[in-house]
Amino acid sequence: MDLRHRDTIYQNAKAWVYEAGKIIKEQMNNPLNIETKSDANDLVTILDKQTEKYFVEKIKDKYPDHQIIGEEGYGDQPKELDGTIWVIDPIDGTMNFVHQKKFFAISVGILHNGVGEIGLIYDVMNDILYHVKRGEGAFRDNQQLANLSKDKQLSESIIGMNYFWLCENRLVDYRVMQDFIRTIRGARTYGSAALELAFIAEGTLDGYLSMRLSPWDVAAGIILLQEVGGVVSDVDGNKWDPLNKSSIVASNAALHKTILEIIKKGRK
Repeated sequence: MDLRHRDTIYQNAKAWVYEAGKIIKEQMNNPLNIETKSDANDLVTILDKQTEKYFVEKIKDKYPDHQIIGEEGYGDQPKELDGTIWVIDPIDGTMNFVHQKKFFAISVGILHNGVGEIGLIYDVMNDILYHVKRGEGAFRDNQQLANLSKDKQLSESIIGMNYFWLCENRLVDYRVMQDFIRTIRGARTYGSAALELAFIAEGTLDGYLSMRLSPWDVAAGIILLQEVGGVVSDVDGNKWDPLNKSSIVASNAALHKTILEIIKKGRK
């Protein structure tokens, strides 16, 4: 992607993210008309839908040849990674948004011919923007994030993961994961994949595990994390697929192989 053109796209995306965040804060105390999708805990609100429509209208007006992958279905359904693709989660952490009014984010990842070029994760209620242009550094607002330590030890690590890993499940023996919890320093659950990936990038988490996530949950976070030397794969070590749901293992590069080996011991 031409760097001048990329910068223009980035500036537009950044402005739209801030504007969308402002709209969410202005309207979040109005009736939300909460619905469910795949199950009773998979929530969607009118603001999820309105926010995605806002992005789609802005993008299609400015860049009609770009494609969009969005959680709420207002974008396209690309089968290939050719050209420029925006991957958007209008409110990542909808359950947090509904129940707590915090710990949610707007997540926008932009790929060109399959390569992550731009990532923006906006922590709306804390007014913090994590952002990246590939090869130009990752940032938390105006502060550039340092490359991740190459000497991180698993025993000193804090890993983001939810309780499903520790219960009977279809993916991995929960007893292996319980032993894993005893090995690390601590585990945390924030309820927003985008924010948890941003936390790895800034060094306040060291890894993140999820059994099944969609591209919009993680696209921006993966672009951000890779810029500071982090690594992302599925539980079998395969490269992340921007077009399909998959498990996610994201971490400091010093930990990734070890985490995958532990999961492999318990794979079903």
